[in-house]
Amino acid sequence: MTGRHRIVVVGGGAAGLQLATKLGDRYGRRKEAEVTLVDRSRTHIWKPLLHEVAAGSMDVGHHAVDYLHHAHAHHFRYRIGQMTGLDRERREILLAASYDAEGREVTPARALPYDTLVIAVGSASNDFGTPGVKEHAIALDTPDQAERFHRRLVNAMIRAHAQDDPVRPGQLHVAVIGAGATGTELVAELHRTTRHVAATGLDRIDPDKDLKLTLIEAADRILPAVPERLSQDVMGLLAGIGVEVRTNARVTEVRPDGVLLADGGFVPAELTVWAAGVRAPDVLREIGGLETTRNNQLVVLPTLQTTRDPDVFAIGDCAHLIDPATGAPVPPRAQAAHQQATHLLRQMPNRLAGRPLAPFRYRDFGSLVSLGEYTTVGNLMGFIRGKNVFIAGLFARMMYQSLYKMHQQALHGTWKVALDTAARALTRHTEPRVKLH
Repeated sequence: MTGRHRIVVVGGGAAGLQLATKLGDRYGRRKEAEVTLVDRSRTHIWKPLLHEVAAGSMDVGHHAVDYLHHAHAHHFRYRIGQMTGLDRERREILLAASYDAEGREVTPARALPYDTLVIAVGSASNDFGTPGVKEHAIALDTPDQAERFHRRLVNAMIRAHAQDDPVRPGQLHVAVIGAGATGTELVAELHRTTRHVAATGLDRIDPDKDLKLTLIEAADRILPAVPERLSQDVMGLLAGIGVEVRTNARVTEVRPDGVLLADGGFVPAELTVWAAGVRAPDVLREIGGLETTRNNQLVVLPTLQTTRDPDVFAIGDCAHLIDPATGAPVPPRAQAAHQQATHLLRQMPNRLAGRPLAPFRYRDFGSLVSLGEYTTVGNLMGFIRGKNVFIAGLFARMMYQSLYKMHQQALHGTWKVALDTAARALTRHTEPRVKLH
Protein backbone atom coordinates (compact mmCIF):
# COMPACT_ATOMS: atom_id res chain seq x y z
CA MET A 1 0.00 0.00 0.00
CA THR A 2 1.35 3.43 -1.00
CA GLY A 3 -1.29 5.50 0.79
CA ARG A 4 -1.98 7.42 -2.42
CA HIS A 5 -5.54 7.83 -3.66
CA ARG A 6 -6.35 5.08 -6.17
CA ILE A 7 -8.28 6.22 -9.25
CA VAL A 8 -9.44 3.41 -11.53
CA VAL A 9 -10.93 4.19 -14.94
CA VAL A 10 -12.71 1.26 -16.64
CA GLY A 11 -12.97 1.65 -20.40
CA GLY A 12 -10.41 3.14 -22.76
CA GLY A 13 -12.77 4.86 -25.19
CA ALA A 14 -12.98 8.56 -25.98
CA ALA A 15 -13.94 9.55 -22.43
CA GLY A 16 -11.96 6.99 -20.42
CA LEU A 17 -8.64 7.29 -22.22
CA GLN A 18 -8.78 11.08 -22.25
CA LEU A 19 -9.51 11.16 -18.52
CA ALA A 20 -6.80 8.63 -17.61
CA THR A 21 -4.26 10.52 -19.75
CA LYS A 22 -4.96 13.88 -18.12
CA LEU A 23 -5.12 12.40 -14.62
CA GLY A 24 -1.81 10.63 -15.20
CA ASP A 25 -0.16 13.83 -16.42
CA ARG A 26 -1.50 15.81 -13.48
CA TYR A 27 -1.40 13.39 -10.55
CA GLY A 28 0.52 10.32 -11.65
CA ARG A 29 3.57 12.31 -12.71
CA ARG A 30 3.90 13.88 -9.26
CA LYS A 31 2.86 10.63 -7.51
CA GLU A 32 -0.06 12.40 -5.85
CA ALA A 33 -2.43 9.60 -6.88
CA GLU A 34 -2.32 6.19 -8.55
CA VAL A 35 -4.18 6.21 -11.86
CA THR A 36 -5.10 2.92 -13.56
CA LEU A 37 -6.89 2.33 -16.85
CA VAL A 38 -8.62 -1.01 -17.44
CA ASP A 39 -9.69 -2.21 -20.88
CA ARG A 40 -10.15 -5.62 -22.46
CA SER A 41 -8.44 -4.46 -25.67
CA ARG A 42 -4.81 -3.48 -26.09
CA THR A 43 -5.31 -0.54 -28.44
CA HIS A 44 -7.68 2.40 -28.85
CA ILE A 45 -9.28 3.82 -31.97
CA TRP A 46 -11.70 6.76 -31.99
CA LYS A 47 -15.13 5.16 -32.35
CA PRO A 48 -16.63 7.75 -34.75
CA LEU A 49 -14.05 6.58 -37.31
CA LEU A 50 -15.02 2.91 -37.29
CA HIS A 51 -17.13 3.33 -40.41
CA GLU A 52 -13.94 4.35 -42.25
CA VAL A 53 -12.20 1.22 -40.97
CA ALA A 54 -15.12 -0.91 -42.19
CA ALA A 55 -15.07 0.74 -45.61
CA GLY A 56 -11.29 0.43 -45.92
CA SER A 57 -10.62 4.17 -45.91
CA MET A 58 -8.57 3.94 -42.73
CA ASP A 59 -5.90 1.48 -41.63
CA VAL A 60 -6.27 0.80 -37.91
CA GLY A 61 -2.55 0.19 -37.58
CA HIS A 62 -1.80 3.79 -38.50
CA HIS A 63 -4.22 5.33 -36.00
CA ALA A 64 -4.44 2.93 -33.06
CA VAL A 65 -3.14 4.06 -29.68
CA ASP A 66 -1.25 1.34 -27.80
CA TYR A 67 -2.54 1.44 -24.22
CA LEU A 68 0.62 0.07 -22.61
CA HIS A 69 2.94 2.53 -24.35
CA HIS A 70 0.55 5.44 -23.86
CA ALA A 71 0.18 4.66 -20.15
CA HIS A 72 3.95 4.64 -19.67
CA ALA A 73 4.29 7.97 -21.48
CA HIS A 74 1.55 9.61 -19.39
CA HIS A 75 2.29 8.23 -15.94
CA PHE A 76 -0.65 5.90 -15.40
CA ARG A 77 -0.96 2.13 -15.34
CA TYR A 78 -2.78 0.01 -17.88
CA ARG A 79 -4.31 -3.33 -16.93
CA ILE A 80 -5.83 -5.65 -19.52
CA GLY A 81 -9.09 -7.30 -18.57
CA GLN A 82 -12.85 -7.14 -18.82
CA MET A 83 -14.78 -6.00 -15.76
CA THR A 84 -17.19 -8.72 -14.68
CA GLY A 85 -18.32 -7.48 -11.28
CA LEU A 86 -18.12 -4.83 -8.58
CA ASP A 87 -17.70 -5.29 -4.82
CA ARG A 88 -18.66 -1.91 -3.38
CA GLU A 89 -18.06 -2.94 0.23
CA ARG A 90 -14.46 -3.92 -0.45
CA ARG A 91 -14.14 -1.21 -3.13
CA GLU A 92 -12.84 -3.63 -5.73
CA ILE A 93 -13.68 -4.36 -9.34
CA LEU A 94 -13.53 -7.94 -10.57
CA LEU A 95 -11.69 -8.68 -13.82
CA ALA A 96 -12.00 -11.76 -16.00
CA ALA A 97 -8.96 -13.68 -17.14
CA SER A 98 -7.54 -12.68 -20.54
CA TYR A 99 -6.36 -15.11 -23.20
CA ASP A 100 -4.25 -14.96 -26.35
CA ALA A 101 -5.31 -16.07 -29.84
CA GLU A 102 -4.28 -19.66 -29.05
CA GLY A 103 -6.45 -19.78 -25.94
CA ARG A 104 -3.57 -19.55 -23.46
CA GLU A 105 -4.14 -17.49 -20.34
CA VAL A 106 -2.30 -14.17 -20.31
CA THR A 107 -3.64 -12.68 -17.08
CA PRO A 108 -5.68 -14.50 -14.42
CA ALA A 109 -9.02 -13.45 -13.02
CA ARG A 110 -8.33 -10.95 -10.29
CA ALA A 111 -9.64 -8.04 -8.21
CA LEU A 112 -8.44 -4.44 -8.49
CA PRO A 113 -8.96 -2.03 -5.56
CA TYR A 114 -10.03 1.59 -5.96
CA ASP A 115 -10.83 4.72 -3.95
CA THR A 116 -12.47 6.47 -6.91
CA LEU A 117 -13.96 4.37 -9.69
CA VAL A 118 -14.90 5.86 -13.05
CA ILE A 119 -16.89 3.58 -15.37
CA ALA A 120 -16.58 4.61 -19.02
CA VAL A 121 -17.27 1.39 -20.90
CA GLY A 122 -19.24 3.06 -23.70
CA SER A 123 -22.09 1.41 -25.55
CA ALA A 124 -22.84 -1.29 -28.09
CA SER A 125 -25.46 -1.77 -30.78
CA ASN A 126 -28.93 -2.78 -29.59
CA ASP A 127 -30.43 -5.53 -31.75
CA PHE A 128 -33.76 -5.39 -29.85
CA GLY A 129 -33.84 -9.19 -29.93
CA THR A 130 -34.30 -9.26 -33.71
CA PRO A 131 -33.88 -12.83 -35.00
CA GLY A 132 -30.76 -13.49 -37.05
CA VAL A 133 -28.81 -10.37 -36.11
CA LYS A 134 -26.17 -12.13 -34.04
CA GLU A 135 -25.75 -14.88 -36.64
CA HIS A 136 -25.86 -12.96 -39.92
CA ALA A 137 -25.11 -9.27 -39.27
CA ILE A 138 -21.97 -7.44 -38.17
CA ALA A 139 -22.07 -4.49 -35.79
CA LEU A 140 -19.50 -1.70 -35.80
CA ASP A 141 -18.86 -1.37 -32.08
CA THR A 142 -15.17 -2.33 -32.08
CA PRO A 143 -12.19 -2.12 -34.46
CA ASP A 144 -12.19 -5.93 -34.69
CA GLN A 145 -15.78 -5.90 -35.95
CA ALA A 146 -15.05 -3.13 -38.45
CA GLU A 147 -12.00 -4.96 -39.79
CA ARG A 148 -13.97 -8.20 -39.95
CA PHE A 149 -16.61 -6.57 -42.12
CA HIS A 150 -13.97 -5.06 -44.40
CA ARG A 151 -12.29 -8.42 -44.90
CA ARG A 152 -15.63 -10.02 -45.72
CA LEU A 153 -16.37 -7.26 -48.23
CA VAL A 154 -13.02 -7.56 -50.02
CA ASN A 155 -13.24 -11.36 -50.01
CA ALA A 156 -16.76 -11.22 -51.46
CA MET A 157 -15.53 -9.02 -54.31
CA ILE A 158 -12.52 -11.26 -55.03
CA ARG A 159 -14.75 -14.33 -54.89
CA ALA A 160 -17.21 -12.79 -57.35
CA HIS A 161 -14.38 -11.84 -59.71
CA ALA A 162 -12.83 -15.33 -59.61
CA GLN A 163 -15.99 -17.39 -60.08
CA ASP A 164 -16.87 -18.79 -63.50
CA ASP A 165 -20.52 -17.78 -63.33
CA PRO A 166 -21.76 -14.19 -63.56
CA VAL A 167 -22.35 -12.28 -60.33
CA ARG A 168 -25.61 -13.52 -58.81
CA PRO A 169 -28.44 -11.12 -57.91
CA GLY A 170 -27.81 -9.97 -54.34
CA GLN A 171 -24.30 -11.46 -54.20
CA LEU A 172 -22.58 -8.09 -53.85
CA HIS A 173 -25.43 -6.28 -52.14
CA VAL A 174 -24.84 -4.65 -48.75
CA ALA A 175 -27.70 -3.79 -46.38
CA VAL A 176 -26.99 -1.28 -43.62
CA ILE A 177 -29.65 -1.29 -40.90
CA GLY A 178 -29.90 1.97 -39.01
CA ALA A 179 -29.61 5.39 -40.63
CA GLY A 180 -28.04 7.29 -37.79
CA ALA A 181 -24.62 8.89 -38.28
CA THR A 182 -22.75 5.56 -38.39
CA GLY A 183 -24.99 3.88 -40.95
CA THR A 184 -25.33 6.94 -43.17
CA GLU A 185 -21.61 7.68 -43.17
CA LEU A 186 -20.85 4.02 -43.86
CA VAL A 187 -22.94 3.72 -47.04
CA ALA A 188 -21.34 6.86 -48.47
CA GLU A 189 -17.84 5.56 -47.74
CA LEU A 190 -18.70 2.13 -49.13
CA HIS A 191 -19.97 3.63 -52.37
CA ARG A 192 -16.56 5.18 -52.96
CA THR A 193 -14.27 2.45 -51.63
CA THR A 194 -15.99 -0.48 -53.36
CA ARG A 195 -15.36 1.25 -56.67
CA HIS A 196 -11.70 1.66 -55.80
CA VAL A 197 -11.47 -2.04 -54.92
CA ALA A 198 -13.16 -3.04 -58.18
CA ALA A 199 -10.75 -0.79 -60.11
CA THR A 200 -7.67 -2.61 -58.74
CA GLY A 201 -7.88 -5.41 -61.29
CA LEU A 202 -11.30 -6.87 -60.51
CA ASP A 203 -12.52 -6.06 -64.01
CA ARG A 204 -15.24 -8.72 -64.05
CA ILE A 205 -17.21 -6.69 -61.51
CA ASP A 206 -19.33 -3.81 -62.80
CA PRO A 207 -19.81 -1.51 -59.80
CA ASP A 208 -22.89 0.22 -61.19
CA LYS A 209 -24.55 -3.09 -62.06
CA ASP A 210 -23.27 -5.61 -59.50
CA LEU A 211 -22.76 -3.52 -56.36
CA LYS A 212 -25.79 -2.24 -54.50
CA LEU A 213 -26.08 -0.44 -51.15
CA THR A 214 -29.34 -0.24 -49.22
CA LEU A 215 -29.81 1.91 -46.11
CA ILE A 216 -32.75 0.81 -43.93
CA GLU A 217 -34.30 3.01 -41.23
CA ALA A 218 -37.36 2.35 -39.05
CA ALA A 219 -38.06 6.08 -38.55
CA ASP A 220 -39.68 8.30 -41.15
CA ARG A 221 -36.36 9.89 -42.14
CA ILE A 222 -32.64 9.21 -41.97
CA LEU A 223 -30.46 10.92 -39.36
CA PRO A 224 -33.41 11.42 -36.98
CA ALA A 225 -31.17 13.13 -34.42
CA VAL A 226 -30.26 16.06 -36.70
CA PRO A 227 -32.45 18.85 -38.11
CA GLU A 228 -34.79 17.75 -40.89
CA ARG A 229 -33.13 20.09 -43.37
CA LEU A 230 -29.83 18.21 -43.01
CA SER A 231 -31.63 14.89 -43.31
CA GLN A 232 -33.23 15.92 -46.59
CA ASP A 233 -29.91 17.20 -47.99
CA VAL A 234 -28.22 13.89 -47.21
CA MET A 235 -31.15 11.92 -48.65
CA GLY A 236 -30.74 13.79 -51.91
CA LEU A 237 -27.02 13.15 -52.06
CA LEU A 238 -27.38 9.42 -51.35
CA ALA A 239 -30.04 9.13 -54.03
CA GLY A 240 -27.73 10.92 -56.44
CA ILE A 241 -24.96 8.35 -56.02
CA GLY A 242 -27.32 5.40 -56.29
CA VAL A 243 -27.79 4.35 -52.66
CA GLU A 244 -31.28 2.99 -52.03
CA VAL A 245 -32.79 4.45 -48.86
CA ARG A 246 -35.79 2.79 -47.25
CA THR A 247 -37.45 4.67 -44.38
CA ASN A 248 -40.40 3.55 -42.26
CA ALA A 249 -38.91 0.09 -42.71
CA ARG A 250 -38.75 -2.04 -39.57
CA VAL A 251 -36.54 -5.12 -39.74
CA THR A 252 -38.09 -8.32 -38.39
CA GLU A 253 -35.36 -10.80 -39.32
CA VAL A 254 -31.85 -10.92 -40.75
CA ARG A 255 -31.16 -13.90 -42.98
CA PRO A 256 -27.99 -15.15 -44.68
CA ASP A 257 -29.24 -13.82 -48.02
CA GLY A 258 -30.97 -10.62 -46.93
CA VAL A 259 -33.25 -8.71 -44.61
CA LEU A 260 -36.95 -9.30 -43.98
CA LEU A 261 -39.10 -6.24 -43.27
CA ALA A 262 -42.29 -5.89 -41.21
CA ASP A 263 -44.35 -5.04 -44.30
CA GLY A 264 -43.37 -8.34 -45.89
CA GLY A 265 -40.70 -6.84 -48.11
CA PHE A 266 -37.32 -8.47 -48.54
CA VAL A 267 -33.98 -6.74 -49.21
CA PRO A 268 -31.48 -9.15 -50.83
CA ALA A 269 -27.99 -8.81 -49.35
CA GLU A 270 -25.17 -11.21 -48.54
CA LEU A 271 -23.48 -8.63 -46.30
CA THR A 272 -25.47 -6.94 -43.54
CA VAL A 273 -24.38 -4.30 -41.03
CA TRP A 274 -26.43 -3.62 -37.90
CA ALA A 275 -26.09 0.03 -36.85
CA ALA A 276 -29.48 0.58 -35.18
CA GLY A 277 -29.89 1.54 -31.55
CA VAL A 278 -27.41 1.65 -28.66
CA ARG A 279 -27.27 0.20 -25.20
CA ALA A 280 -24.65 -0.08 -22.48
CA PRO A 281 -22.89 -3.45 -22.05
CA ASP A 282 -24.86 -6.17 -20.28
CA VAL A 283 -22.24 -6.39 -17.52
CA LEU A 284 -23.59 -3.12 -16.11
CA ARG A 285 -27.09 -4.49 -15.53
CA GLU A 286 -27.55 -3.84 -11.78
CA ILE A 287 -23.81 -4.26 -11.26
CA GLY A 288 -22.93 -3.99 -7.58
CA GLY A 289 -26.50 -3.01 -6.81
CA LEU A 290 -26.15 0.30 -8.68
CA GLU A 291 -29.19 1.88 -10.33
CA THR A 292 -29.41 1.20 -14.06
CA THR A 293 -31.86 1.88 -16.89
CA ARG A 294 -33.44 -0.75 -19.12
CA ASN A 295 -30.61 -0.06 -21.59
CA ASN A 296 -28.08 -0.93 -18.86
CA GLN A 297 -26.89 2.66 -18.42
CA LEU A 298 -25.76 3.69 -14.94
CA VAL A 299 -28.01 6.41 -13.53
CA VAL A 300 -25.88 9.32 -12.34
CA LEU A 301 -26.39 12.55 -10.43
CA PRO A 302 -25.43 15.94 -11.93
CA THR A 303 -22.00 15.43 -10.32
CA LEU A 304 -21.62 12.27 -12.48
CA GLN A 305 -21.61 10.13 -9.33
CA THR A 306 -23.87 7.09 -9.38
CA THR A 307 -27.07 7.49 -7.38
CA ARG A 308 -26.20 4.79 -4.84
CA ASP A 309 -22.46 5.20 -4.37
CA PRO A 310 -20.55 8.52 -4.32
CA ASP A 311 -17.26 6.68 -4.91
CA VAL A 312 -18.43 5.37 -8.29
CA PHE A 313 -18.74 7.70 -11.28
CA ALA A 314 -19.98 7.00 -14.82
CA ILE A 315 -19.26 9.04 -17.95
CA GLY A 316 -19.83 8.69 -21.67
CA ASP A 317 -22.39 6.47 -23.39
CA CYS A 318 -22.85 4.20 -20.36
CA ALA A 319 -24.05 7.07 -18.14
CA HIS A 320 -27.70 8.15 -17.90
CA LEU A 321 -28.01 11.80 -16.89
CA ILE A 322 -31.08 13.99 -17.32
CA ASP A 323 -30.13 17.38 -18.74
CA PRO A 324 -31.98 19.98 -16.63
CA ALA A 325 -32.02 22.38 -19.58
CA THR A 326 -34.03 20.02 -21.80
CA GLY A 327 -35.50 17.45 -19.43
CA ALA A 328 -34.11 14.74 -21.73
CA PRO A 329 -31.13 12.42 -21.21
CA VAL A 330 -27.73 13.67 -22.33
CA PRO A 331 -27.29 11.96 -25.73
CA PRO A 332 -24.69 9.19 -26.21
CA ARG A 333 -22.39 11.23 -28.42
CA ALA A 334 -18.65 11.83 -28.58
CA GLN A 335 -18.97 15.49 -27.62
CA ALA A 336 -20.88 14.55 -24.44
CA ALA A 337 -18.18 12.02 -23.49
CA HIS A 338 -15.45 14.61 -24.08
CA GLN A 339 -17.26 17.23 -21.99
CA GLN A 340 -17.86 14.81 -19.12
CA ALA A 341 -14.23 13.69 -19.06
CA THR A 342 -13.12 17.33 -19.00
CA HIS A 343 -15.57 18.16 -16.23
CA LEU A 344 -14.49 15.25 -14.06
CA LEU A 345 -10.84 16.19 -14.52
CA ARG A 346 -11.60 19.70 -13.31
CA GLN A 347 -13.50 18.34 -10.30
CA MET A 348 -10.84 15.85 -9.24
CA PRO A 349 -9.05 18.36 -6.93
CA ASN A 350 -12.34 18.78 -5.04
CA ARG A 351 -12.80 15.01 -4.94
CA LEU A 352 -9.31 14.40 -3.54
CA ALA A 353 -9.75 17.18 -0.98
CA GLY A 354 -13.18 15.99 0.12
CA ARG A 355 -14.92 19.15 -1.06
CA PRO A 356 -18.36 19.25 -2.78
CA LEU A 357 -18.39 18.66 -6.53
CA ALA A 358 -19.87 21.08 -9.05
CA PRO A 359 -22.65 19.78 -11.34
CA PHE A 360 -22.00 18.94 -14.98
CA ARG A 361 -23.63 21.08 -17.66
CA TYR A 362 -23.93 19.67 -21.16
CA ARG A 363 -23.64 21.97 -24.15
CA ASP A 364 -24.81 20.76 -27.54
CA PHE A 365 -22.51 22.18 -30.22
CA GLY A 366 -24.47 20.61 -33.07
CA SER A 367 -23.92 17.69 -35.43
CA LEU A 368 -21.64 16.92 -38.33
CA VAL A 369 -22.14 14.08 -40.80
CA SER A 370 -19.30 13.13 -43.14
CA LEU A 371 -20.17 11.54 -46.47
CA GLY A 372 -16.56 10.86 -47.35
CA GLU A 373 -15.23 12.64 -50.41
CA TYR A 374 -18.74 13.59 -51.51
CA THR A 375 -19.43 16.23 -48.87
CA THR A 376 -19.86 16.94 -45.17
CA VAL A 377 -22.93 18.61 -43.70
CA GLY A 378 -23.82 19.81 -40.25
CA ASN A 379 -25.34 22.39 -37.96
CA LEU A 380 -23.55 24.44 -35.34
CA MET A 381 -25.62 25.23 -32.27
CA GLY A 382 -25.39 28.80 -30.98
CA PHE A 383 -22.49 29.53 -33.32
CA ILE A 384 -23.58 33.12 -33.99
CA ARG A 385 -25.62 34.95 -31.32
CA GLY A 386 -27.50 31.88 -30.26
CA LYS A 387 -28.62 30.91 -33.75
CA ASN A 388 -28.14 27.58 -35.48
CA VAL A 389 -25.91 27.71 -38.54
CA PHE A 390 -26.13 25.07 -41.28
CA ILE A 391 -22.82 24.29 -42.96
CA ALA A 392 -21.72 22.05 -45.82
CA GLY A 393 -18.79 21.36 -48.10
CA LEU A 394 -15.16 22.16 -47.38
CA PHE A 395 -15.75 24.17 -44.22
CA ALA A 396 -17.92 21.41 -42.74
CA ARG A 397 -15.30 18.84 -43.72
CA MET A 398 -12.60 20.84 -41.95
CA MET A 399 -14.79 21.09 -38.86
CA TYR A 400 -15.37 17.32 -38.93
CA GLN A 401 -11.66 16.59 -39.24
CA SER A 402 -10.91 19.02 -36.42
CA LEU A 403 -12.98 16.89 -34.03
CA TYR A 404 -10.55 14.01 -34.46
CA LYS A 405 -7.59 16.37 -34.14
CA MET A 406 -9.04 17.67 -30.87
CA HIS A 407 -9.32 14.09 -29.62
CA GLN A 408 -5.71 13.39 -30.62
CA GLN A 409 -4.55 16.63 -29.01
CA ALA A 410 -6.22 15.65 -25.74
CA LEU A 411 -4.23 12.40 -25.79
CA HIS A 412 -0.88 13.40 -27.29
CA GLY A 413 -0.49 17.18 -27.07
CA THR A 414 -0.23 19.80 -29.80
CA TRP A 415 3.31 19.16 -31.03
CA LYS A 416 2.93 15.43 -31.54
CA VAL A 417 -0.36 15.90 -33.40
CA ALA A 418 1.19 18.56 -35.61
CA LEU A 419 4.15 16.33 -36.47
CA ASP A 420 1.89 13.35 -37.10
CA THR A 421 -0.36 15.42 -39.38
CA ALA A 422 2.61 16.64 -41.39
CA ALA A 423 4.00 13.11 -41.72
CA ARG A 424 0.67 11.75 -42.96
CA ALA A 425 0.41 14.57 -45.50
CA LEU A 426 3.78 13.49 -46.92
CA THR A 427 3.10 9.74 -46.97
CA ARG A 428 -0.54 9.58 -48.10
CA HIS A 429 0.47 9.81 -51.76
CA THR A 430 2.58 6.65 -51.48
CA GLU A 431 -0.10 4.50 -49.82
CA PRO A 432 -3.16 2.81 -51.35
CA ARG A 433 -6.29 4.95 -51.11
CA VAL A 434 -8.24 1.94 -49.87
CA LYS A 435 -7.03 -0.93 -47.72
CA LEU A 436 -7.22 -4.15 -49.75
CA HIS A 437 -6.55 -6.79 -47.10
